[in-house]
Amino acid sequence: MSPSHLPLDDIRVLDLTVARSGPTCVRHLADWGAEVIRVEPPEKGGTGRSPEGARHSADFADVQNLHRNKRSIALNLKSAEGQELFNLMVAGADVLVENMRPAVKYRLGVDYERVSAINPRLVYGSISGFGQEGPYADRGGLDQIAQGLGGLMSVTGHPGGGPLRAGIPITDLAAGMQLALGILVALHERDRSGAGQWVQTSLLEAMIAMLDFQAARWTIDGEVALQEGNNHPIYIPMGCFATADGFVNLGGSSGRLWRRCCEVLELPELPADPRFDSAAKRSAARSELNAIIQERLRAKTTAEWVELLNDAGVPAGPVNSIDQVFADPQVKFLEMVAPVQHASHGELGVIRNATSMSRTPSSVRRPAPEVGEHTAEVLVELGLTHADIARLCERGVVAGLGPK
Repeated sequence: MSPSHLPLDDIRVLDLTVARSGPTCVRHLADWGAEVIRVEPPEKGGTGRSPEGARHSADFADVQNLHRNKRSIALNLKSAEGQELFNLMVAGADVLVENMRPAVKYRLGVDYERVSAINPRLVYGSISGFGQEGPYADRGGLDQIAQGLGGLMSVTGHPGGGPLRAGIPITDLAAGMQLALGILVALHERDRSGAGQWVQTSLLEAMIAMLDFQAARWTIDGEVALQEGNNHPIYIPMGCFATADGFVNLGGSSGRLWRRCCEVLELPELPADPRFDSAAKRSAARSELNAIIQERLRAKTTAEWVELLNDAGVPAGPVNSIDQVFADPQVKFLEMVAPVQHASHGELGVIRNATSMSRTPSSVRRPAPEVGEHTAEVLVELGLTHADIARLCERGVVAGLGPK
């Protein structure tokens, strides 16, 4: 699909983000067609390499997935001329996204107060570790720190096994999605008021929001959630069980599903068993009930149980490794891998946006840029001549003037 037909193709975004949470936010906007200019610092000597590391290192796949659909300018924000160029970019932007420590953006002169004075319509998005203010505001925020501080590690893992992190950077991803949502809301509100605003979230806030019902169990009922392993904290039976050749997840906790589950497992006596004839009793005797179910499930393969249980209307599925995920027929049907053409690596497969729309779908249009790949292109759009750009490059204000 042509970028001119994408829903955010009239939005220009300045991307000052690093690591994962901020780039995740910007990736959502870019996928929906926003024109994203990634502002990166030039390396000493003007080679335009990013402090995040070479684009073709072991993190190549990560970079491609995070930064597709963007252009890149290598600009020294610590120089007066770099600040002047940045101010020109701010004047023509709709959105700026950053995830620096709160104090850093003030040192660089890219804080909300300063840039909103240049462009009052600017929507300024920030992700921090723990909030822009407060006792932890100046601390460095990392996903695992936020997982622990926000309670997730206390409810993840098997009982008695100690805290366990989630296998994905969930606070980074959640904060990125939360900020993207907030930015879209602010843009919609700007259509009414004509004014931009500062949109903020943090890894900690996103983590607490993701706790969802586990948090509400405390705030409403005063109940502290504990580790439950692969069991659901409330609904029983619902969990992960070994089969003859692997594992299966099944959920048969409600009255109807419970009876059907027992029929498929050829345990027709269990629904009437006085130990298990109510949800409360099944909860109290979960270990005993799970042991009975587990013994039965070892009799067949995962594929056999998945088919039998689903045919009976009982939700069930395998526990796939990552390669098995992308071999799964439903995943193939959903076309979750989007091809993108890279100049030196050929066709790459990145993960498409997970939201579908009937008229204006998102798209993956270009690979992640080299640092400063579009410096000259962007500066020409700002009105500079090629002679101007050459002088700026000589002085180390800009770098990386074209494709590598």
